[in-house]
Amino acid sequence: MQYRTLGRTGVQVSSLALGAMNFGAIGRTTQDEATALVDAALDAGINLIDTADMYSDGQSEEMVGKAIAGRRDDIVLATKAGMPMGDERNHRGSSRRWLVTELDNSLRRLGVDHVDLYQIHRWDPSTDDEETLSALTDLQRAGKIRYFGCSTFPAHRIVQAEWAAREHHLSRYVTEQPSYSILQRGVETHVLPVTEQYGLGVLVWSPLASGWLSGAVRAGREITTSRSTLMPQRFDTALPANRLRLDAVEQLAKVADEAGLTLIQLALGFVTAHPAVTSALIGPRTPDHLRAQLAAADTVLPADVLDAIDGIVAPGTDLAPDEKFDTPPALLDPSLRRRRP
Repeated sequence: MQYRTLGRTGVQVSSLALGAMNFGAIGRTTQDEATALVDAALDAGINLIDTADMYSDGQSEEMVGKAIAGRRDDIVLATKAGMPMGDERNHRGSSRRWLVTELDNSLRRLGVDHVDLYQIHRWDPSTDDEETLSALTDLQRAGKIRYFGCSTFPAHRIVQAEWAAREHHLSRYVTEQPSYSILQRGVETHVLPVTEQYGLGVLVWSPLASGWLSGAVRAGREITTSRSTLMPQRFDTALPANRLRLDAVEQLAKVADEAGLTLIQLALGFVTAHPAVTSALIGPRTPDHLRAQLAAADTVLPADVLDAIDGIVAPGTDLAPDEKFDTPPALLDPSLRRRRP
């Protein structure tokens, strides 16, 4: 296992990190299964575990808490807040009111007195940066969080938050957690250069592109990834974007075979090769999944393999642009780009 410094914090984290989204109802994972995955990950050298309040409505945090009991100090523990937790309109977002309340809920579910990294799950356009950063800074000073970060923020919002922190003398985000894979390379255009400029650590989610790069999606075969049941439209090969992805996967599989690698090793080795990336979050649902992903822990792709990947999916290209989660609101809501009379 490789270890890297998390941004400018001085904290050393493994280049593969355990994502716990599949713990609980989402992945149909029991507590015993979740604990076994945590045990195996820690034995392999993983020291960063990432979860979120909204994963299975808090069940993931509860399972992580039970799985790490008695060894908290050896783990860099990260969670997130901001996505809706129920129908109540104020049980979401990044206001001081909600973050203070929901952090206490997360600490209770995790069974700990602090988290190492508290992340804003999505940019909240209705909340001012100063409001969010001042609340996070106060929670940091209270000892409930060590650091805080953002997730899936557009590049301009990362820059704006950095400016707001300096302008108001507040602590700043130390990490960004974007979606990044061979099939979704859009963050290479603006987000990753910005994180490098400001010294943010980068924790990549979905490096296997929701299963497209796991080997479970191949031409002429039945799709076996569980995500195809949860999100069938993402795997409907009648859609043009999915046909592009399937063609890319077949070409990438040939590159992996010629390099003596699995497709998973190729995919994880690709994202961890980027100089801006600190860790790739893997989200195994079974021990077999975990073993296959841990095989990439020390994978270093040579230049000719990286060049071959660039020839299949060009740098900065998203093969499924409709699946991005950092689209500016004005591109989704026509009223925001039309001047009122």
